[in-house]
Amino acid sequence: MKQQTAQTKTKRGTPDFQLLILTLLLVGFGLVMVFSSSSSIAIASKSFNNDALFFTKKQLMWAVLGLVGMFFAMNIRFNKYKKLYAPFFLITTVMLLVVLVSGAMLNGARSWIRIFGFSVQPAEFAKIAIILYLAALITKKGERFRDLKTGYIPVLVIVGFIAGLIMLQPDFGTCFILVATCGLVIYAGGASMKHIMGSILLVVLGAALALGANALFSSVSSPDTTNGSATEATKNYKIDRIHAFLDPLSEKTGGSLNLYRSLVAIGDGGITGSGIGQGTMKLHYLPNAYNDFIFSVIGEELGFIGSVLFLLVYLYFIWRGIIVSLRCPDPFGTLVGIGIMGLIAIQAFINIGGVTQTIPVTGVTLPFISYGGTSLFVMMVAMGIVLSISRTNNLDVIKEEKTKSVTVQTSRTSPALRSRESIRRIR
Repeated sequence: MKQQTAQTKTKRGTPDFQLLILTLLLVGFGLVMVFSSSSSIAIASKSFNNDALFFTKKQLMWAVLGLVGMFFAMNIRFNKYKKLYAPFFLITTVMLLVVLVSGAMLNGARSWIRIFGFSVQPAEFAKIAIILYLAALITKKGERFRDLKTGYIPVLVIVGFIAGLIMLQPDFGTCFILVATCGLVIYAGGASMKHIMGSILLVVLGAALALGANALFSSVSSPDTTNGSATEATKNYKIDRIHAFLDPLSEKTGGSLNLYRSLVAIGDGGITGSGIGQGTMKLHYLPNAYNDFIFSVIGEELGFIGSVLFLLVYLYFIWRGIIVSLRCPDPFGTLVGIGIMGLIAIQAFINIGGVTQTIPVTGVTLPFISYGGTSLFVMMVAMGIVLSISRTNNLDVIKEEKTKSVTVQTSRTSPALRSRESIRRIR
């Protein structure tokens, strides 16, 4: 075993070529769509220096930084993240606390802080930090993770603490994505279904109580005499989004207007679309066309055919990442890879589902596509970790016997690890 480990350290596997190319293609396509959806707004506004490339240049800068971060993460052996997760998690937690005190307010949420001249969103880093934390803790506990008091509850306490910090900003969309991703990792790690179902019931109950308390205090609070309408709109924007989801045609104002215009944009695309750069709903009609509603621009400019092709590529990208994760000989790598690919899939579903009236709009970015520097950088670094996992999979010195000996204790309880063994046998 020692000789085999020494051989592993002296050789470097190659990253999964398909996953690497798909990541770069998605980032490149995102740059094109950011330019298409923002250029007409930017060139007509002094706030953006009348520069058609205002948003595109910023996104390109973050893409370059993300590319550097991705290759850096890809060249760190993934098992080293078992040690790196602790300082990364601690730094991220401190950032989440700082943002509540001195963060910049934007769109009703205090989510941004300035670091080295850059505006960053700590909640984006928290997504990856919590995945690494859970993967390391679950693999360390092993069978003890299925115990409620010593294994499951400590994990939930940490997840609840981080989710609570994000809710205080408040950022419901990011909080929901983080909790859903954590739930996926916990399930893949072999948690008891009784514990998981109990947790879901507690979350639903807690959310209902929180919303009820918010509605109660909002109804008895005194109105703002200086700007009453604006204050009420800020308090009730969550309810407006639910009303818009239930009936976007009932009232073309507020959240209903945004969703209505999104559906019009997608419908105007027809079968083949109007062509890249030729859409009209992004011209001061569709809010945040380069961010939250960028899929609406894709639907209008690329049409049904282009949208379906984009979704197929996206689905294949996620599927490929899951396959790479399931082939990893180390349970830690499997859980990290599933967590990252699950994060991307969940966030993409919430973004696309919101703008197509599948679910209520929550205001989150479409990974790799939407404008958003921190989101793009974090997602590319996360893919660097998955590519690092794929490099280990491609090492010729890894033997099937070693794989079985590593996973024999967890494969009985973990659905993800059982699937991983099936994938390897098929391969």
